[in-house]
Amino acid sequence: MPTIRPSADLRNKYGEISEFCHQNIEPVFITKNGTGDLAVMSIETYELLNGRQQLYSLLEEGLDQVKSGKTRPSKEVMESIKEKMGF
Repeated sequence: MPTIRPSADLRNKYGEISEFCHQNIEPVFITKNGTGDLAVMSIETYELLNGRQQLYSLLEEGLDQVKSGKTRPSKEVMESIKEKMGF
C-alpha cells in the first residue's frame, strides 16, 4: 500500500517523512490539492532504482544485439577481457 501524504506534511513533518523513506525502500507520494504531485525517496532508494534502470537498459541493448546477430562466442569474449586486463 503506497504512503500518501499532503504537501503540508513535507514542510511541517519533514523529519517524519525522511525517517520513513530511510527505513523503507519505497517512495512517499505527496499530494497537492488532493492530486498526486511528487514522489519523495531516500538517496539510497533512488540509486537502487536508477541502477536497476541502467541494468535493464543494458540487458535490452544486449537482447537487441542478439536479435540482430551481433554476437561472439563466450570464449572469445573472455579472452578479449583477459587481454584488456593484462592477464
